[in-house]
Amino acid sequence: MANTASAKKAVRKIERRTGVNRSRRSQMRTYLRKVEEAIASGDSAAADAALRTAAPLVMRAAQKGIVHKNTASRKVSRLTKRVKSLAG
Repeated sequence: MANTASAKKAVRKIERRTGVNRSRRSQMRTYLRKVEEAIASGDSAAADAALRTAAPLVMRAAQKGIVHKNTASRKVSRLTKRVKSLAG
């Protein structure tokens, strides 16, 4: 248990950041799921629209340290490839 003022403050900061990070991660996963659902339904236009909203969120999550930048790039790349294969 934290017993100095600085340690107590660190605990408060960590709790606050954890909440923010959890929210961002949840939002990212929601939008990725929307892209997956659009791909599964076979709707090319909906999948493209969903990807356009999801990609910036994933990259922003990488900037904020929620996911690694290579992981974010890989996710966006693979989804883009799948959405393009729907259209073609």
